[in-house]
Amino acid sequence: MRLLSVNVSLPREVAHGRRTVETGIFKEPVSGRVMLRKTNLDGDGQADLVNHGGVHRAAYAYPIENYEYWRRELGRAGFGFGQFGENFTVEGMVEDDVSVGDIFRVGAATVEVSQPRPPCFKLGIKMGLPRFPKLFLASGRVGFYLRVLEEGEVGAGDVFEPVERDPGGMTVREISDLLFFGPDNLRGAERALLVGALSPGWRDSFRERLAKAAGGNESGGFG
Repeated sequence: MRLLSVNVSLPREVAHGRRTVETGIFKEPVSGRVMLRKTNLDGDGQADLVNHGGVHRAAYAYPIENYEYWRRELGRAGFGFGQFGENFTVEGMVEDDVSVGDIFRVGAATVEVSQPRPPCFKLGIKMGLPRFPKLFLASGRVGFYLRVLEEGEVGAGDVFEPVERDPGGMTVREISDLLFFGPDNLRGAERALLVGALSPGWRDSFRERLAKAAGGNESGGFG
């Protein structure tokens, strides 16, 4: 498991239909080592601080293995590091192998997987394909966010060394598919809530699902 590239950008305005939007999705590789802090990487920024950045989404990682899939699926070539808006382009860390709650040492930093990445319309802007966020989500190849447990410098070539595996054992793909494509899987929601590292927003979504189901049971809506 390796860090192939560190990618950053500051927010900028881009055209979107008849309006402009501000986005930090146009990440570019940087040379040398970069300080990974509790809320982001030095030199990186997010335009939408409600849905990006912060303690539970300090850095976004995306597996290089998915690049080939999208080249084939979209019939495109020439993808560069940071193509999907990721801070870390990683190798050997696909969504079926990495679980929320897994802890890794990378460079001088220690990080914890906190949630899958829910794509927004800005990924469609980046890819020049408005429907791409739906394709991205349906593929399960969504990447994952990292929480920083210990700040430190990171750089291309660093190894992700496993420190601790989450005992709950729910992979990034499992939790992503559960939220977006498994609305009736209440046992799955209960299991997800046992994953202590899962970010607050995702926990709230699963709690709401269970609360609605409980309300339906009380009113006779569920058998």
